[in-house]
Amino acid sequence: MLTNQLEQYLNGLLKPEQIKDFTPNGLQIQGSDKVNKIITGVTASKALIARAIAEKADAIIVHHGYFWKNESYVIRGMKHDRIKSLLVNDINLFAYHLPLDIHPTLGNNAQLAKLFDIENVAPLELGNPLSVAMQGSLATPSNADVFAKKINTILERECLHIPAPSNKEIKTIAWCSGGGQGYIELAAEQGIDAFLTGEVSEQTTHIAHEMDIHFFAAGHHATERYGVKALGEHLAKELSLDVEFIDIDNPV
Repeated sequence: MLTNQLEQYLNGLLKPEQIKDFTPNGLQIQGSDKVNKIITGVTASKALIARAIAEKADAIIVHHGYFWKNESYVIRGMKHDRIKSLLVNDINLFAYHLPLDIHPTLGNNAQLAKLFDIENVAPLELGNPLSVAMQGSLATPSNADVFAKKINTILERECLHIPAPSNKEIKTIAWCSGGGQGYIELAAEQGIDAFLTGEVSEQTTHIAHEMDIHFFAAGHHATERYGVKALGEHLAKELSLDVEFIDIDNPV
């Protein structure tokens, strides 16, 4: 498949123009004109690039790419080594950040809803159909300790659980993959029983305690594996491309 055809397909599918982001979405580093083999992964790290080179891939598709807002424009050190490896090996780098969080079926949040049997999915930011954080209800209400163990099993991470003082049963839940801990207060204000995300901040504990909401932090990487993996599976099925997901483990 021609690289520009793949780019057009991905942009049509993920619609990056619909949401303001902290990084450019789409083709970030140009490589080969044709794509036969694709590697997908969470972050365009040196380790993932090395695996792509070993697999003779023509393209890498990730959730976390390069050129973030407020980062240095200088290409040296780690950034130089990564970009040089891509250019020397003629590998295209595609990155989709928020568009891959919010996609209604392939996105990180949609995949988390599927994994945790969450129903009645709706935006947490009321009136915003492109809300990054979502809310819904568990198909089967759960004790908080039981739900924590479910997170540990499914995401293969030992989550941090800050319990609600009332230790209430979880019927409703809000969530945001990655670094979405800032949405906990909005969830609590709407009377939601629990909030799940990847990271935690110092103030999160106080909010959970004072607003009586369960909080679960399960790892930025662990909560964002599933969107790019689902995207790769979609491309393999719909475009008959050779796609392989490689999980470079990250405990954070």
